[in-house]
Amino acid sequence: MIQYTGWIGGPEIIIILVVVLLLFGGKKIPELAKGLGKGIRDFKKAADDSNIKSDIKDVASEINDLKSSVDKINPKKVVKFDNVSKPKQKGG
Repeated sequence: MIQYTGWIGGPEIIIILVVVLLLFGGKKIPELAKGLGKGIRDFKKAADDSNIKSDIKDVASEINDLKSSVDKINPKKVVKFDNVSKPKQKGG
């Protein structure tokens, strides 16, 4: 019985490694890994340099300010509708 958990198991990893070895050869794999590592480092450095976290915090604070401004002018919160009569229905 095959159990599917959504994760790649040992046999699948071995098959993938064999296919990669056959496609690229033993000499090319270290070069690919080096390039992949360099790309990941460059991406992390660019993400840290761009101050994405502070930009997200700024946008969140602006949204909260806008929300509070809208709540101040919301007519449902300004005027209470306690004694509003319901419209009469026609017919029986």
